[in-house]
Amino acid sequence: MVMPYYGYGRQDRKDEGRVPITAKLVANLITAARADRVLAMDLHAAQIQGFFDIPVDHLSATPVFFDYFMSIREQLGDLCLVSPDVGNVKVAESMANLLDADLAIINKRRLTGDTIRVGNLIGDVRNKNVLMFDDMISTGGTVVEAAKLVMDQGANDVICAATHAVLAGPAMQKLADSPISQVVVTDTIPEAGRCDQIQDKLKILSVGEMLGQAITRIHNDESISALFQRTAGAKR
Repeated sequence: MVMPYYGYGRQDRKDEGRVPITAKLVANLITAARADRVLAMDLHAAQIQGFFDIPVDHLSATPVFFDYFMSIREQLGDLCLVSPDVGNVKVAESMANLLDADLAIINKRRLTGDTIRVGNLIGDVRNKNVLMFDDMISTGGTVVEAAKLVMDQGANDVICAATHAVLAGPAMQKLADSPISQVVVTDTIPEAGRCDQIQDKLKILSVGEMLGQAITRIHNDESISALFQRTAGAKR
């Protein structure tokens, strides 16, 4: 089963009473449907691989992002990679090393499903172009509030990059009204006319070639990890 985007991936633990672990339920359903192997991209938490009783190949879209941002590296100037939450720091740090950029971290607190409170910025973004890197944009609360914070701290420009463009609820309006100049996403979730409101900011990268290479390697019993030798790897 090839799943570029694993639905319910955020529901991976009980954070309060009477809450289901739906990511495990979906894994059980896939196993019950007699899939014998799963190919997924940028799971919200790498531990979700352990929810399956069948082999899981966890791909990362960072090679696609790396190729794109390296192609425009000169335009990005003095660059700082910013992780909008602590969960994605390792990927942001690896990308910062690959792109020869600085690193900063924002701590956040989720108040409700679509309400975020950003806290302190660890690092210096003054007079720098900021690239924020995350696994998904859901309601847009995290990246928009983080973008406002780095602009208040003296950043020149903000680019947001995420693998999965969920863009639920008020996300379009938030991104359209935000100081983010470009939103770079992949096609793990089809755009299909959903993003007209942010079309002038949107850049969609294709992960089709990477999925094709992975499928070929699986069928030929070749290494999947070889696809990620030069990149930041998957989220940990």
